[in-house]
Amino acid sequence: MELSDNLVIGIDYGSDSARAMLMDAETGNELALSVKEYPRWKQGLYCDAVNYQFRQHPLDYIEVLEFIVNDVINKVPGSKNKVKALSIDVTCSTPIVVDKEGTPLALRNDFSENPNGMFILWKDHTGIKDCDDINEFSKKWHIDYTRYAGGGGNYSAEHFWAKCLHVFRTDAQVKEVGHSFVDACDWLSNVIVGINKPEELKRNICTAGFKVLWNKEWGGYPPNEFFKSLDPALDGIVDTFSKDVYTCVETIGTLTEEWAERLGLTTHVKVTAGNIDAHAGGIGAGVKNKAIVQIIGTSTCDIIVGPKKSDNQLIPGISGQADDSVIPGMVGYEAGQSVYGDYYAWFKKVLMWPLREIFAKTESIDEATKQKVIQEVYDKMIPELARQAKAIPAKDSHIIATDWINGRRTPDVDYTLKGTITGITLSSSAPLLYKSIVEATAYGSRAIVEQFITNGIEIEEIIAVGGISQKSPYVMQVLSDVLGMPIKVIATREACALGVAMCAAVAAGIYNRLEDAQEKMGMGISTIYYPDEENHKHYNNEYKKYRQLEKVKELT
Repeated sequence: MELSDNLVIGIDYGSDSARAMLMDAETGNELALSVKEYPRWKQGLYCDAVNYQFRQHPLDYIEVLEFIVNDVINKVPGSKNKVKALSIDVTCSTPIVVDKEGTPLALRNDFSENPNGMFILWKDHTGIKDCDDINEFSKKWHIDYTRYAGGGGNYSAEHFWAKCLHVFRTDAQVKEVGHSFVDACDWLSNVIVGINKPEELKRNICTAGFKVLWNKEWGGYPPNEFFKSLDPALDGIVDTFSKDVYTCVETIGTLTEEWAERLGLTTHVKVTAGNIDAHAGGIGAGVKNKAIVQIIGTSTCDIIVGPKKSDNQLIPGISGQADDSVIPGMVGYEAGQSVYGDYYAWFKKVLMWPLREIFAKTESIDEATKQKVIQEVYDKMIPELARQAKAIPAKDSHIIATDWINGRRTPDVDYTLKGTITGITLSSSAPLLYKSIVEATAYGSRAIVEQFITNGIEIEEIIAVGGISQKSPYVMQVLSDVLGMPIKVIATREACALGVAMCAAVAAGIYNRLEDAQEKMGMGISTIYYPDEENHKHYNNEYKKYRQLEKVKELT
């Protein structure tokens, strides 16, 4: 294949693995893709799911980065010297505590096995109480600095400061050595261009605006006085941040000699500011004014952009909003669900219990046969549940479930909520239960769409991307029926890597605007799901019951 001289690399760090996409920015051709799981995370190290603790070792990130970048370069002979830029996104907010030199504590011998010195994954909810304290305190302060993060003062336990506060409150040794915190996308992007000290880090506007309380309205980050008054544990942290923030298409440096060698590239490669994975996915899927992108996987993120308004219109109940995020020059909005595919995986795990705990231990069948049977059932379970659930008429969906099994992100964040399944009878079957769970995730998506529309954000188009959208036709059809709108599925499972590749193309000067890169490098539409009108009418009534279940919490 003939290559142009304008190649770029998009690197996407997900929850379980990272991937690198090598693209020809001129032709829009994907040249190579490499995916690798985090080795320590795969072993379940440093996590305690019962207590909502999910940590990842920085060595996982470093080792995987070296592998995937070298892999895509090696797959395309002659590409090394043609790569002009690369860009990185990471699940967010995923902060880590660093010392005065900018070294993550887990990379020091004295903290190498301490989870509090590691990256605190986005879905880590150990800081729920600390988050409550932030929200309560901010309401009493003369400026509510949480007003744009969480849609009107509902800062999330998944966000930056809740995690920082929790770590410093609970680990005196980490606090004694810890000098600052940095989100994963900023740390990775800066370290490969040789920027290490916290005060010199070039942090991105997306993470700053959505997760770290940065906003132009109050001149950047809240002052240290605010954090010190909130809890002395945070005294001085914000003063270690540079006042400048950078958009996703701005260059923060070029690869150092060390990192060029480690990645199999040259020192001429430009590196952009970091990015949030969901925002990158929105870019890669073609987000634009009046078009919402739903990134549907284990959880969801809903991304939309709109023109800036003089009155700084606030959308309540969402994850956040920030100027010049997602698409520079526009306002970016983010919402999402704490579970989607994870809900189906939970149900599958429950149904697998007899095989894992009883059948696997029987002595009447040889080990090889047992493992073969278990694997076969595991592989076929969700497809067969979907096949049978699809055959059940919508009018027979008398079970109403909620999608709050991991708390609720939006609308109106509340991680104390629990999932429910109501209306079960003696005739309720596994496919019917699965159907109710799929419907619950669709109801949660509808609640988000309605939150935007009722607050003045126009939505004329729904674009879907992510693993669920690519491989679960039944789920996508139910979603379309519940929303009552067509859903366009983008022809790539790697929208995040594609999105940051587009950012890299702009940073390299191949395109002047991100919108131009989207047009030239976009992957197009693979499938469109259209709503069934009869099903939509039925779901309108069922959705009302779903919303009524929010009141159950008031009785507990």
